[in-house]
Amino acid sequence: MDEQTRNILEILEEDARIVPEEIASLTGMTVEEVSQKIEYLEKAKIIRKYKTIIDWELAGENYVYAIIELKVQLERKLGYQAIAERLYKFPEVRSVRLLSGEHDISITVRGNSMKQVAFFVAEKIATLDQVQSTATHFVLKTYKENGLILDEPDQVKRLAVSP
Repeated sequence: MDEQTRNILEILEEDARIVPEEIASLTGMTVEEVSQKIEYLEKAKIIRKYKTIIDWELAGENYVYAIIELKVQLERKLGYQAIAERLYKFPEVRSVRLLSGEHDISITVRGNSMKQVAFFVAEKIATLDQVQSTATHFVLKTYKENGLILDEPDQVKRLAVSP
């Protein structure tokens, strides 16, 4: 990948709403060159989606997120792809990742309550034939999401230390 393309991708990853004119100014390219590269990157599916990061807690929605680690038994002649495809089709599942280490797959799910997430794991995930065991970790607070700090304090609050 050439440096100009990498620069465009990094700029868009940081701010998906930035316009080609501004990217051209930042990279020293023409607006036409930037537009053509972006169009190519979209068609090649290198740019998969433009995404907004929403602080749902600040917006007044109290979603519950959980990270569920799975140990799976692979079916004959089928790899991890088959179980990943079953998992990512559930609308509650926000991400699916293949892991190294003690667990094989990690999924992130979103629900309206801890009870809803627990039922989803018990009724939909744990009942899959390939799933041997699960470990559910509820997210208590998100400080940073996709490179964006969500819990930036206005000022550092520290108590004075007296001698």
